[in-house]
Amino acid sequence: MNSEEIYRLLEPIIKTYLPEDISAKEINRNSDLTRELNINSAHLVDIVLDIEDVFNIEFKNEDMESLRNVNDAISLIQQKISG
Repeated sequence: MNSEEIYRLLEPIIKTYLPEDISAKEINRNSDLTRELNINSAHLVDIVLDIEDVFNIEFKNEDMESLRNVNDAISLIQQKISG
């Protein structure tokens, strides 16, 4: 699965947890999940759980530490599904 395919599946997951004051148009590959998209830590956990379900993978605590922006999520997902 390439990064574009992953992004197409990831974007609606992130969109679900955006606060009301953030537009879905603001989501891009470089978007910082907590700073730019204003996603709180509880919703970040929900995003991770949804990602695990959609991609049939499992994140570890150390994976969460490197999850800062959308590209980080794509990279982590690629590592998990390929390895």
